[in-house]
Amino acid sequence: MTFQTADLLDNNEDQLRTGSVRVVAPMFRSYGGKPAFSGAISTLKLFEDNGLVRKALESPGKGRVLVVDGGGSLRRALVGDQLALLGVKNGWTGIVVYGCIRDSKAIGQMDLGVLALGTHPQKTEKKNQGDVDIPVSFAGLTFVPGQYLYADEDGVIVSETALV
Repeated sequence: MTFQTADLLDNNEDQLRTGSVRVVAPMFRSYGGKPAFSGAISTLKLFEDNGLVRKALESPGKGRVLVVDGGGSLRRALVGDQLALLGVKNGWTGIVVYGCIRDSKAIGQMDLGVLALGTHPQKTEKKNQGDVDIPVSFAGLTFVPGQYLYADEDGVIVSETALV
């Protein structure tokens, strides 16, 4: 599937006005080998602990996008090359991390969209604490499991229904 977020917004102005299509604040950098990606949203809420990230990416992705609310922490990496590779192998189309990743060079070679605030070389602890598939809020909006995320070089948008 090919799309451009600018065109999606132009073609869905009514939904943008009503709020069923929303634009994510421009704060993320692209690190994955797939610059444009989309899919139904699955969420995690955690802090400096990526045990649940591993569990999610070990499960069938079915073309979904994993949205990780890491509290915006810049002190630890929530995704590295091993977890990203699990995502590729299990059919996830992308990962959005409100926090950091590591192994960015390797992740940049993978067929996976990865957005994050930045990079950090330190790994997390593995306590498996956090919440799965709950609405999470950051970057100016709330990400709801089952809604759709579209990301490309121009930005990220979220829609209550599939747009393309």
